[in-house]
Amino acid sequence: MHATDVSTDEIVKAARAFLDGLTTKERKASVFDVDDDEWLKRSNVDGYEHQGARMGDLTEKQRNLGCALLGTALSADGLTQARNIMKLNAYLGDYSGGGKDTLTEGSYFFTFMGTPSTSKPWGVQYGGHHLAVHYFVLGDQVVMTPTFMGSEPTSATYNGEKITTFKKETKSGLTLLRSLTSAQQKKIISSETKAGDNFKAGAGEDNAKLAYQGLAAKGWTEAQKNDLIDLVRVYADVKKSEVEDEDHLDDTYFYWIGETKDGSAFYCRVHSPVVLIEYDVQSLIAYVTQNRDPTQQYIHTIIRTPNGGDYGVDLLRLHLEHDH
Repeated sequence: MHATDVSTDEIVKAARAFLDGLTTKERKASVFDVDDDEWLKRSNVDGYEHQGARMGDLTEKQRNLGCALLGTALSADGLTQARNIMKLNAYLGDYSGGGKDTLTEGSYFFTFMGTPSTSKPWGVQYGGHHLAVHYFVLGDQVVMTPTFMGSEPTSATYNGEKITTFKKETKSGLTLLRSLTSAQQKKIISSETKAGDNFKAGAGEDNAKLAYQGLAAKGWTEAQKNDLIDLVRVYADVKKSEVEDEDHLDDTYFYWIGETKDGSAFYCRVHSPVVLIEYDVQSLIAYVTQNRDPTQQYIHTIIRTPNGGDYGVDLLRLHLEHDH
């Protein structure tokens, strides 16, 4: 627990406005105690039964308040990414023949842990197929992990709008890899042959033990380290200061599976004591327009805080110990 001097007033204001816009029934179904087990439940699969206020059941005014809350939590780019994932989910539903509620724009849910406050701990979740955001707040400290984002397909035309997702994530991984020397790359790239799914820290893996692999940033040039930090910022700018701290940056590992061309199927991982990022190009499951080899038309990403940091678990524990 420490002061960051970063105001959380706007996220508190946006959360209160959204909750105030719900009916009594909707609010009761969406708000849990701050230490409720619901906070640790999440899944990105389309068959998962979510709790909370369903976006598709809300009025236009309520949905606008929900988008404003997401925009405050995720940034403008993050909101656009989330909205595009929702639209592509609906596209997949149409492509698959329709009739499946979870493959729509509206099948995404808000839940709250505790009451939005500038001093007391609280959090908001937003999730559905290929999207799971956790945002924990304690005073001026924020934990925005785990956050999962994915899509199948990643690019399509939906309702006349051309949508493409994960361009920045793809480019930042390739940019970092290409900034490294051939000798460094040999230590980072474990194989040019990629499986259909190399993801390690998805739903159900909260207590997974994951060994460091690849090459640590110790000894990298300043430019290479800057490219590493830029990659982290694509996923969560709030993690930048932790990652670039002298105690952690040299212990940050970069790991790669797959080829290295612009359109290649690849997996990359950034892993340190304070951050875990995975980007994984996977084999198509429902959007089968070609063979089932991994393709950039299906991508999973996640950012997590290792060693008890996810969901604000450690911060909440410390707060409860101190407060009592």
